[in-house]
Amino acid sequence: MEGVAEGLWGLADYEEKKGEIGKAVKCLEAICQSQVSFLPIIEVKTRLRIATLLLKHTNNVNHAKSHLERSQLLLKSIPSCFELKCRAYSLLSQCYQLVGAIPSQKQILNKGLELITTSEDGFSRRLWYCNFNSQLAIALTIEGDHHGSISALENGLMCATQMCYPELQMFFATSILHVHLMQWENDSSVQDAVNRCNIIWESIESEKRQQCLGLLFYNELLHVFYLLRICDYKNAVQHVDKLDAAMKSDLQRRQQIKELTKELDAVNESLSRSDLNYRDRSALSGKQAHLEEQLNNLTGTDKEFSEPIYFGSVRRTWEDKLELAPPPIDGEWLPKGAIYALVDLTVVVFNRPKGLFKECLKRIQSGLQTIQEQLKKLGILDGVRVLEPEVDLQHSAIWIASVYLMLLMHLLENKVAVDLTRSDFVEAQEALVQMRNWCIRFPTILQACECVIEMLRGQYAHCVSCYDEAIYHFLEASRLSENKSMQAMCCVYAAISYICMGDAESSAKALDLIGPVLGVMDSFTGVREKTSVLLAHGFLLMRQQNLQEARNRLAFGLQTTHNTLGNLQLVSQYLTVLGNLGLALRDTGQAREILRSSLTLAKKLNDIPTQIWVLSNLTALYQQLGEKGSEMENLDYQTKKVEDLQKRISDACSSSHHVELIAKVKIKAHQLSGIDIKRAISGPSMRVDLDIPESIGLSATSSMTSSSRLMDFDMGRLRRRKA
Repeated sequence: MEGVAEGLWGLADYEEKKGEIGKAVKCLEAICQSQVSFLPIIEVKTRLRIATLLLKHTNNVNHAKSHLERSQLLLKSIPSCFELKCRAYSLLSQCYQLVGAIPSQKQILNKGLELITTSEDGFSRRLWYCNFNSQLAIALTIEGDHHGSISALENGLMCATQMCYPELQMFFATSILHVHLMQWENDSSVQDAVNRCNIIWESIESEKRQQCLGLLFYNELLHVFYLLRICDYKNAVQHVDKLDAAMKSDLQRRQQIKELTKELDAVNESLSRSDLNYRDRSALSGKQAHLEEQLNNLTGTDKEFSEPIYFGSVRRTWEDKLELAPPPIDGEWLPKGAIYALVDLTVVVFNRPKGLFKECLKRIQSGLQTIQEQLKKLGILDGVRVLEPEVDLQHSAIWIASVYLMLLMHLLENKVAVDLTRSDFVEAQEALVQMRNWCIRFPTILQACECVIEMLRGQYAHCVSCYDEAIYHFLEASRLSENKSMQAMCCVYAAISYICMGDAESSAKALDLIGPVLGVMDSFTGVREKTSVLLAHGFLLMRQQNLQEARNRLAFGLQTTHNTLGNLQLVSQYLTVLGNLGLALRDTGQAREILRSSLTLAKKLNDIPTQIWVLSNLTALYQQLGEKGSEMENLDYQTKKVEDLQKRISDACSSSHHVELIAKVKIKAHQLSGIDIKRAISGPSMRVDLDIPESIGLSATSSMTSSSRLMDFDMGRLRRRKA
């Protein structure tokens, strides 16, 4: 009977290669359903193979779980079979995670760890020990036990160190850093985790590092998140450049693989002809071998040494996998498509404050296209209105859908920010409406985006001079958010809108909002909140004629912004306020120099409101100096800019979306009671703030139409089931 089983195994493998997964499963189920009994070990191997096929090619997780639970029962009667037992435990753990049965997952993993303690020491035993600790860390993170997760990962790191396996050490070191970034308790522990990653990464040979593409992306992205959190933008740039270069190189490699595969298929088709003479067949066979060798070199696979065919190792494909650790460890963080979109997003986050909007829009479009392709595979189409699409998502598909949907929202958020900065208000409306529609369709998955959408509605309303509505949305966003930084920034934004209203009562309300943020501005990690509130407070002090204190506040804020953030728009606005202040203090020489610098930056950013504000100050300056020619020339240019802005605002206000976006009404989405959905998206998320400080809208006088932007980018929570 063993020969029969081997034949059916081989036939199932053949059907899988053809893509006939149903037939492959039927071949294997014939063994399990046979009236003639097979040896228990044969049935176990068969059920593991069925579970592997189901997990790899289908969403039928419960069916796979049933086979694995049956295998586990059979294995209890077999005294040895260490590898099979470990594979069964590992696959069953994955099934429990996919269906949200975390207590059961922890129980089965602890059984696996108990099995290891009673087994002989060896390389395989240690690999399984690392695997079970890795999966246990994920389960603990899902439950919010970050300390327990770090403890499990430390156990894995210690074992990898004993094995003298630096790549595996790097996997655990980066995973520990990831958990620290999600649960930022103190700066020193996070810094220690970063330093350990750097030391281990440098210990890996340069050539091997290039081969560990998954680790490279994981390590560099975590470094970017860390450096952005502490506002170390200068050092973060080199990591962004590495990410971008690695992605472009991998895309090029993928294109080469496609071309070689196409060429190999043509050769195989020619070889299938029966009328080939010996000479032609020999030449084609040689070409076939050469192409296969090239493909193996590019994909890093070798048929002779591929994963075991039968016993439960889910095969990986080069197209969509970025491995972080060797088998049997399931160390994938994000699918390759999500990584590509995240790299595009990271490039946007760095280029937007520099005013490189053309490149930003290009990368936003690239990221959106990647995400839409992946969402389409899940049956989620843009523009299709479904009453409750979350109900239709299988539990195993929820986590991946949440990853792509959150990335989609972050890209659209940046699209809104770019469009508002450029005064493309109609374009901003469209992107903001898209965000709102996605949030309505997926209210549970995208619940964390609700406060961001309210904040963006406030920014839009402020930009078109609807200050009262802007204040409502900013304060609503602050109320909805649990993030202290987000709350502080929204209070500052609301204060700015109050200041722009121009009356004494509004200024008093602005101070009420600014005061609490000023009191805690040094408690935040980084200087994002500090630079924003100092600008707002300095401008308010200037309005209140407290000129010297305003100058001190603004000078300190400008220096901090220039040294740490490199945000051109915020620098431009600091310079504009300081120029205005110099004008009030009759320091015309310094005012002229400062205002010209601000105008240069505002033009580079195509920031029309700030240009208008600078031009109005320059006009007043030329009047003081009696430079009539410069005054008239400047006034003429200012008038053109005002007319341009007025037209843009008029077009936006006449749009069908304008009223609904500024209305003092929250987004109404039907909140599902799906516990499974909430649990599926509450795993080891990318809860890392990409703290990119943005400009704050200010007005020169209350009669000015609108002023500059209020943009902010907060990564929030990139929810992902796997750490």
